[in-house]
Amino acid sequence: MKAIIVKDQAAGKAGLKLVDRPTPQAAINDVVVQIYASAFIGTELEWPSTWTDRLNRDRTPSIPGHDVAGVVTAVGYGTTGLSVGQRVFGLADWYRDGTLAEFVAIEARNLAPLPGDVDFTVGASLPISGLTAWQGLFQHGRLQAGQTVLAHGAAGAVGSVVVQLAREAGAYVIGTGRAADRQKALEFGANAFVDLDNDALEDVGRVDLVFDVIGGAIGKRSAALIRPGGVLVSVVGPVEAKPANGLAVDFVVEADRGQLNEIVQRVRDGRLKTNISNIITLDDAVAAFQSNKRVTGKTIVRIL
Repeated sequence: MKAIIVKDQAAGKAGLKLVDRPTPQAAINDVVVQIYASAFIGTELEWPSTWTDRLNRDRTPSIPGHDVAGVVTAVGYGTTGLSVGQRVFGLADWYRDGTLAEFVAIEARNLAPLPGDVDFTVGASLPISGLTAWQGLFQHGRLQAGQTVLAHGAAGAVGSVVVQLAREAGAYVIGTGRAADRQKALEFGANAFVDLDNDALEDVGRVDLVFDVIGGAIGKRSAALIRPGGVLVSVVGPVEAKPANGLAVDFVVEADRGQLNEIVQRVRDGRLKTNISNIITLDDAVAAFQSNKRVTGKTIVRIL
C-alpha cells in the first residue's frame, strides 16, 4: 500500500515521505480499514507517541495521522461489533501506525459506524476535533446551560466545534482568534469575538470555562478570567497558570464510540457543521503539509 512515513524527528515535516509499505494485518480485537479519507495535525511530529511505543522504544519509520473514515476489510480474532464491508470512522491509537495510508489496522473499539448519508470526507473531519471538543466541554469542563465559555481558536478545527457544542448546550460563547477569523467564528455561532492581536483579552470579564488550544501567554492570561468554581481546560500540555479559585485540566483526547455516535448524529440533523478548509490527495499530501500554509479548518486527505 501507499503510506506517508516519518523516521527522522529532527527533520520535522521535511522528513515526511510517501513510500510503499506492507498492508497491515488485523491483530486480536483489530479490524483493517481501507481508508477513504484521513487527516494530519502538524503538531503530531512533536508528540513522543509518533516516535516511540509505550515502552519508549523507537518505532520509526512510523505512519502519522489519526483521523480515519473508510470501510472494514478484515476482522481480527475476538473482534466484535463491526463486520467486513461496514462503513466506519474513528480515532487511531497514538502509538500505532496511523491513517496517512491506504489501509490501517485499528482496534475496533476506536471506531463507530459511519452512516451512509455522511460522506467519508466529513467523517474524517470529526474524530479528533469532535471528541476533543466534547470531552473538554462536558467531561472535563462540566459545562452547564447558562454558563459563559471563552473558546480560543474559535475558527479552527477544534474551536469551531467547541463553539457549536457549547451554544447547543445553552452557553454564551466568546470566541477568539486573529482579526481575519472573526466572521468565520461568528458564523459557527460565537456570540462575541475577541481579536487577540488588537483587543484586550481582559475586557472579556469573568467566564465559567476557558477552552484553550493556544497555551503560552494566552493560557496564562486566561487563568485570571475564571470565575470561582470555573474550569480552564487545555489541550496544549500542562497548564502553566491555574485559576485562583477554580480548576485547571489538561487532557489527551480518547476514542469513544458513544461520543462519536453523538457527534455524527448532530452532523446528520444539521446541529453541527464541519470545518474543512482543504481536501488533498495522498499523492499531494507531503508537499501540502510541508508548505506550512496557514489553514483555520481541517485539511482532509481523500484517498478513495
